[in-house]
Amino acid sequence: MKLMDRPALISHKRRNGGAGAPARSAGNRAGACPPQYRQISRLVLLFFILMGLASAAPVAIVVSNDVPVDDLSFAEIRKVFLGERQFWSPKLRVVLLMRAPVAPERDVVLRDIYQMSESQFRQYWISKVFRADVSSGPKIVYSTEMANDLVTAIPGAVAFVDAAQIPKGLKVIRIDGKLPGDKSYPLR
Repeated sequence: MKLMDRPALISHKRRNGGAGAPARSAGNRAGACPPQYRQISRLVLLFFILMGLASAAPVAIVVSNDVPVDDLSFAEIRKVFLGERQFWSPKLRVVLLMRAPVAPERDVVLRDIYQMSESQFRQYWISKVFRADVSSGPKIVYSTEMANDLVTAIPGAVAFVDAAQIPKGLKVIRIDGKLPGDKSYPLR
């Protein structure tokens, strides 16, 4: 084997793909991904597509049967969730239940009802409690089941859940006369 001087060795490596580079063949073109990377890329793309479809599902506003409201305008729903309307009736206080930040339903409510980012939402409720505009902020619930159980157990509680997961015994609030699944229902 002939020894090469340094400039010739560098030139040889450049021509042949560098040290440790795989040999080029018809199946392994420069810049092409190996098949396992393409499969992973497809799975990641499918995951994001499905997450987008999941967030497009309608979100229902649910209350217990003791709440004397069946239909609210979108503006009234906003007032309830912003803490501006604190009573359903003179003797029944609104108890707001919010899903944890990982829930897709929460993203819909933040975007459509609150029209805030997560950090703006937190700051809004911190300042509202600090100014004593409300006695407490929303109660955090960690699952649809927990939201459903607490709405049933706490008088005046209101929550939002995936419309496909509403159990019997809860009342779904119509928004501007529309229920989840209706064509122009606003919370998707």
